[in-house]
Amino acid sequence: MEGTGGQGPFGPGSSGFGPGGDDEDERDRDRPEAPREEPPPPPPLWAPPANAEAPPPGPQSPATGPQSPAAGPQSPSGPQSPPPGPQSPAAPGPQAPGPQAPPPPPGQGYGGPVPPGGWHQPAPAAMPQGELATWWSRVGAALLDGLILAAGLFVLILLIVLAAAASDVLGIIVGIILGLAAVVMYVGYGGFFMARDGAHNGQTPGKQAVGIRVIRDNGQPFDLGHGILREFVVKIILFGWVGGFFFSIPPLLDVLWPLWDDSNRALHDMIVSTHVVKS
Repeated sequence: MEGTGGQGPFGPGSSGFGPGGDDEDERDRDRPEAPREEPPPPPPLWAPPANAEAPPPGPQSPATGPQSPAAGPQSPSGPQSPPPGPQSPAAPGPQAPGPQAPPPPPGQGYGGPVPPGGWHQPAPAAMPQGELATWWSRVGAALLDGLILAAGLFVLILLIVLAAAASDVLGIIVGIILGLAAVVMYVGYGGFFMARDGAHNGQTPGKQAVGIRVIRDNGQPFDLGHGILREFVVKIILFGWVGGFFFSIPPLLDVLWPLWDDSNRALHDMIVSTHVVKS
């Protein structure tokens, strides 16, 4: 068995009992191991057919899962210049206070806004130019005007009666005309004479006879409308006719009021803003 030339009991080169067995073991340990091959992945459960068309492009689905933040804080790269664009106007600063309006006079409870020009005391009423007429001169002028108006109306009424006594048509027409003339004379007597121009403006025949005249507080001359308003509407209708229903107290007060008034004004003067002065 030993004459086989170094072969062990298990054949040549075996690590049996022969002298070459240890060398084979060392060579096997020094040989690198072959890499293991991974098994192929299992086939998918479903695969589209080979002749299927690609789906049309559509909205992309968002990325699945939250995005991981950047690793670590980013250092600022320096001050960034603002993007160009319209600049908003600067906010106005505090304005300097203007002049303060004076407080309202004491004793007045007005709580409204202060007028633009501030508070001003009302200007006193302008005094008439000329010497005020006396009460007796006014009464005398009123009596003279009453006599003149009554005489004119008497003549017209007499003519109307004579025309109505006639049986013909012409007499009736004349009577109607005279009746209208009487109405016009009664209504426009004072206004007609007071609307005259020049030095006789504001004078009736009775006032002219006693030397007095009526002036308006605004300085404007009398016209026909303002003359009729004072002499007929206010004096005759308001105080004469309407006041007669109150036991004639209003017309009596109107006549007596200049006795205690500072400007010698009657009540009808206060209504139409007039004064009676000497001419």
